[in-house]
Amino acid sequence: MFESAEMGHAIDKAKYARRVSKLREELLATQFAVLERAKFPVVVLLNGVEGAGRSETASLLSGWMDSRHVITSGFNEQSDEERARPPMWRFWRAMPPKGSVGLFFGSWYTDPIVGRVLQTMKRGEYEDYLDRIVNLEQMLCDEGVTLVKLWFHLSKEQQKKRLAALEKDEETRWRVTKRDWEYFGLYDRFRSVSEAVVRRTSTGHAPWHIIEGTDARYRSLTSATLLLDAMKASLAARDAPAPKPAITTTPVTLEFDHKNLVNTIDLSQKLAKAKYDRELERLQGALNLLSRHKRIREVGVVTVFEGADAAGKGGAIRRLTQALDVRDCHVVPIAAPTDEERAQPYLWRFWRHMPRKGRLTIFDRSWYGRVLV
Repeated sequence: MFESAEMGHAIDKAKYARRVSKLREELLATQFAVLERAKFPVVVLLNGVEGAGRSETASLLSGWMDSRHVITSGFNEQSDEERARPPMWRFWRAMPPKGSVGLFFGSWYTDPIVGRVLQTMKRGEYEDYLDRIVNLEQMLCDEGVTLVKLWFHLSKEQQKKRLAALEKDEETRWRVTKRDWEYFGLYDRFRSVSEAVVRRTSTGHAPWHIIEGTDARYRSLTSATLLLDAMKASLAARDAPAPKPAITTTPVTLEFDHKNLVNTIDLSQKLAKAKYDRELERLQGALNLLSRHKRIREVGVVTVFEGADAAGKGGAIRRLTQALDVRDCHVVPIAAPTDEERAQPYLWRFWRHMPRKGRLTIFDRSWYGRVLV
């Protein structure tokens, strides 16, 4: 797969000069069209070989567009706060609002690739991680996110030259670290794992674009053109008339006896107050002990309360929190989304409340409301 990015792609100065002016003009105009409509965000993943031009491309795209509406996020090693939450939490929080462009320098692909190369991630864990990536990208695209995945590649010889050149220049020497050279020593393994990951996660809704990083002019024009085409396609898709729904005369499910789980619940059940008080005290005590168990410190807990108004959600939540340490418990009441939340994918406002390991988050209404309402 990477052989196509080792062909010596290059663009001379004259051709670059002829194309770059019009490209920048189109890119900026299209960005403003995306911003004006504010119907979807654009997320650009910048991944690939060290020294292949990812940081230069991030700076270039930000400079060619209106940087006020471009959010660049760099992802290095996880912080203590990030390690205490699900792996995708930090990426979800960095999602740009609708109408904006987010440049992700490094992304959810870094951990599984590095973990597999250094053998700190077991095969099963690695496979599960890739499945989560595919599911995440499917969800983002379903929510209307325009996802552009760029992989910058260098041959082994070209990467060595690039790192050496950066290290030789006093102004760029700081960019080359000891770890970069250690990873270069594992080039063949990185290439093998990366190629497998790219093949596995290049889907119809979120394909990978592999760019040769040797020539800066070729890299710049290719990256900007791919982003421009993706934004234009998204705008055109939203301008197209919505297809008419298919008409069907057959219901999805047939309930000849009109029975279902909800209308057969016995709503007349009662419990004597004395027995209730005894059981409540016993269960709250058991819950308190469990909440302080050492194994609970290894996981985060999410509890969801849904139901009709006045059905007792609030009372049940109060009985629950009475048994817990308030420092480890957080109740999130869900109402109509705010302007900030409406500018993000639907699940964003729930993801940002995901608990740390050892903590409990209680959602008073949840993501199910989208369907129920």
